[in-house]
Amino acid sequence: MKTFLTCALFFLACCGSFAQKADSRYFEMRIYYCFPGRLDALIDRFQSNTTRIFEKHGMENIGYWLPVTNDKNALYYILAYPGKEAREKSWSGFMVDPEWKEVASKSETSGKIVESVVSVFMKGADLLPMINGANSSGQDRLFELRTYTCLPGRFPNIVTRFKDHTIKLFEQHQMENIAYFKSEEADGIQPKLVYIVAHQSQEAATKSWADFRNDPVWITARDASEKDGKIVEKVESVFLKPLGFSKIK
Repeated sequence: MKTFLTCALFFLACCGSFAQKADSRYFEMRIYYCFPGRLDALIDRFQSNTTRIFEKHGMENIGYWLPVTNDKNALYYILAYPGKEAREKSWSGFMVDPEWKEVASKSETSGKIVESVVSVFMKGADLLPMINGANSSGQDRLFELRTYTCLPGRFPNIVTRFKDHTIKLFEQHQMENIAYFKSEEADGIQPKLVYIVAHQSQEAATKSWADFRNDPVWITARDASEKDGKIVEKVESVFLKPLGFSKIK
């Protein structure tokens, strides 16, 4: 009996040592909308200087993308910080950095670049241990950014459904789980689920979603999760292609 207990405790200790902790970083997705004809200038500024100056001020570059359909001249990117207070300190230092001021001034000799900026603050949704930046194919993939707005009080239900069913089914249908976040909303409004999956191509994405939606396992899981009512009020989807300097491709 003593030998059995010793082995059991050893096994649990080993399992614990290999377990990954949930990602505790604070994230920010920023969307820059450029003035007409100025997107290339923004991309060059990020590639040549901005990403490096971000890192200098403790901001971690996660990924940079352009929408496949980009009629609004947008650039999407995600930064990570150790915490919310660290984010404020990093940006305060960045904005007064003489190097950044010089870079910004030189890049705008032909006019302003950015017309407006949207920020979405996020924390990990505890659905993946960490962001999955691996790319085993060696080729650039097509990314899909999806945002789910849930009906009142139903956010925990969508997280449970993803944890118990959806994430595994995505992988079975050749969709790579990249990152899952919960947005930080003002005035006590419930979070939104924000996530990124990767596809090999647009055609592959179309096939994967069709197969997923028709999968009997998914239909059963969806219906069971909605026995007390619908969960999702609205879904927003944007297909993105990675920029050459993005860490996630």
